Amino acid sequence: MMSKNKIRRTVLSAVFTALIAASSFFTIPVGPVPIVLTTMFVVLSGMLGGPGIGLSSVATYLILGIIGLPVFAGGTAGIAKLMGPTGGFLAGYLLAALAGGLMFNPIKDSSRGKRILLSALTALVAGALIYLPGLPWLKYSLSMEWSAALQAGLIPFIPGFLIKSAAAAALGFSLKDRFQEFLKSEE
Repeated sequence: MMSKNKIRRTVLSAVFTALIAASSFFTIPVGPVPIVLTTMFVVLSGMLGGPGIGLSSVATYLILGIIGLPVFAGGTAGIAKLMGPTGGFLAGYLLAALAGGLMFNPIKDSSRGKRILLSALTALVAGALIYLPGLPWLKYSLSMEWSAALQAGLIPFIPGFLIKSAAAAALGFSLKDRFQEFLKSEE
């Protein structure tokens, strides 16, 4: 029989998978890579659920998209999305969720200021990790020069990245304790 803690972790992973998938429908087309709200929920899945829940949420999301459910940006799906210009960014979601979970583990007794700083730093670093495989893959898949890849896959996204990072940091800071309480085992 599954423990209450395992059930809670599974439910939370499913909820984050659903949030990531639902947020992919909110897109702003900007060249080969759209602006999506998805990245914020990817980071939050790790920050609030920890590295295991974050990774399982993102992996499930990617599998759903690969097998044909329309969960990628703008309701698209299929393995071709991973092979196309956005594939590296999708792979970067795994890094972001893992980093969000590993970095954002505030100590109960730490000051409010330290927790805010940790939340902001985590959201920025985890979100930035999406670009680590994303930009090289964009460059490779479209046979671009680095300057063109940066112009198409980074520069237009900086304002949105900062806004989504601020939102993830605020939500992570505000909700982390509640999520930790929810995940505590009662056995």
